[in-house]
Amino acid sequence: MIQVAVFGYGTVGSGVVEVIDRNNSYVSDNSGDKVNVKYILDLRDFPGDPNESKIVHDVDIIVNDPEVSIVCETMGGVGAAYKFTKAALEKGKSVCSSNKELVAKHGAELIQVAKAHGCAYLFEASVGGGIPVLRTLTTALTAERITKIAGILNGTTNFILTKMEQDGANFSNTLKIAQDLGYAEKDPTADIEGHDTARKISILSDIMSGHFVDSDAVSTEGITKITSSDITIASKAGYSIKLLGLASRNDDDSVGTMVAPFLVAKSHPLAGVNDVFNAVFVTGNMLGETMYYGKGAGKLATASAVVADVIDAARKGSSCMYKGWDDTPVKTASLSDSEYRFFVRCSSGDAEAVKAKFAGAGESITAGSETGFITEKMTQSGFDAVASELGIRILGSIRVYE
Repeated sequence: MIQVAVFGYGTVGSGVVEVIDRNNSYVSDNSGDKVNVKYILDLRDFPGDPNESKIVHDVDIIVNDPEVSIVCETMGGVGAAYKFTKAALEKGKSVCSSNKELVAKHGAELIQVAKAHGCAYLFEASVGGGIPVLRTLTTALTAERITKIAGILNGTTNFILTKMEQDGANFSNTLKIAQDLGYAEKDPTADIEGHDTARKISILSDIMSGHFVDSDAVSTEGITKITSSDITIASKAGYSIKLLGLASRNDDDSVGTMVAPFLVAKSHPLAGVNDVFNAVFVTGNMLGETMYYGKGAGKLATASAVVADVIDAARKGSSCMYKGWDDTPVKTASLSDSEYRFFVRCSSGDAEAVKAKFAGAGESITAGSETGFITEKMTQSGFDAVASELGIRILGSIRVYE
């Protein structure tokens, strides 16, 4: 029998237990032996819960039990989760995690700890929820030199931007709707300021490059400055606005990373990814473009990805290790020379003067008292220089994804 322990009995942790219970025949058949949840670690008691008898409060009970061979870490954070994960790996127990913050900060180290102790550190659920993008990158696409990854990686922000486009609502009202529906936390900062997406794109960049990409160093902009005028003008021009995580790999193996809102042409597949769904667009030097789409969050979608890792760990042990990355910092590409077209929004009264500063700018589109247009392609540093000269006459600007 394969004995499993779960660290954290919150939304994802309880989902892991539910998936193993409800799909036990499939999980066990695919694992090669009966899979059973022996322990659930949590600070709380759960009186009346069907799994009440499995709750323990002392991690050492799990770490020191030789029967437990696999641990599912669904705690979140980098404090206790890091300490408990490392302790389990050092005892030769494979760990399957949904914790993107922990993976982004300590993934390279924990992969090496697992390797040293003959077990596996797996984290499919840390990026894209139930979308099997990490496994795809490290199995099906291993013949490729991945050159670019672009992803809608946060369901909360995608829901907000979708509702703003479909209903014409402003940001603050739409955020409240997302919170009421449980899509946004009471403190939504990590989502709406782009930090959650930065952690996920850093993990994807780590795997793409084989080196460490610090999520704190990813150029990050959130969606709090997106207005209903931005949405309306962009839509009239044939674009949707999406918060994207981007990673590009250059010929010298330097990597540029960014999280920011982008105008995405409505003809592009990413523009059709709406509500809480996520998608990852991967470009390989031989294969070209592929896209992976699905539920990027949610109890059972994320838990399903964790349990898929459990099955891999049960079947293959340390041989199912994801392609890891070392802790050498990646060579960072400067974003100042990156070229984009820019959507510029200004007051209609200033539109003619503002537009004149951008040679070859496209058609002006007006919504209420504001006007927007799209510039020709120019470097980030070139745009910043013009924007600095114009100052407050530019009310907002967004890059165009191409």
